[in-house]
This record gives sequence, C-alpha cells and structure tokens, in this order.
Amino acid sequence: MADRVVLASDHAGRELRLELVRVVSEAGYEADDLGTTGTASVDYPDFARLGAEEVAARRARFAILVCGTGIGMSMAANKVKGVRAAHCSTELEARLARGHNDANALCLGERILGKGQAAAIVRAFLEAPFEGGRHQVRVDKIMQLERQR
Repeated sequence: MADRVVLASDHAGRELRLELVRVVSEAGYEADDLGTTGTASVDYPDFARLGAEEVAARRARFAILVCGTGIGMSMAANKVKGVRAAHCSTELEARLARGHNDANALCLGERILGKGQAAAIVRAFLEAPFEGGRHQVRVDKIMQLERQR
C-alpha cells in the first residue's frame, strides 16, 4: 500500500494522466493506471470513485485524478468516506494540501495545466510530508464531519 499511487481520469484528462503515470513511477512509487483507456466520453464520477475507493480501502497511499478542470474529480472523490481530495493548480497548493490537510488525493485539470506544470505539482504533492501537530486537530475535525452524516 505505502508505495502504490493510483491514477484515473475521464476522457478529458486522459493525455495528462498518461504523462503523470511516468512522473509517479520516476518518483519511486508503483503507478497503477485505472483508466479510462479510450478517448470516448465517460463520466468522471465513475473514475473518481475508482481511485478514491483504493485510497479509502488503504490499498493505495494516494490517488491522482484528472479531468478537464479537476473540479469534478475533486467533488466526486470527496464524497468517498476517508478521502481528502485537493484540487490544486500550483506546487504551493499541493505542498500545503499534504502538509496542512493530509490530502490523500490530488485532482488536476488537463485543460488548465500544462504537462510540465502538472508534473511539478505531482512531485510536490508526493514529496511533501504531513506536518501533524496543530494540523492534525483540524484534519480530525474534517473527518468528524463524515461521522455526522
């Protein structure tokens, strides 16, 4: 589990996802590509769920989810209990999502980011440790919200 990162996308995030599989592998993780495999239109919530459930079940350390903007993937992934998905467009957001929020899913937009920028964001996300301390209290409060449903 600790070394596995799952990647998934809809049709609008397919090309970027394929590039990011390589980036994740080069960072020393097992990159598990969950698709989509074709270019036909598919529904992003289906692929967000695939990736998010792997993280929630602790079969993967992180999920990287890509759609056109990253927004839909983030909204869908955050509906899966145990997932803290962060939609990030900068390296700083990715580092802070991990460091302060213990994010376990990263959502990106192929229509928003270039491949180089997305690769840098993924590397920042994978390299940043969770800082714990005062941030753990806040993450615990986020997780309490799930128990109130």
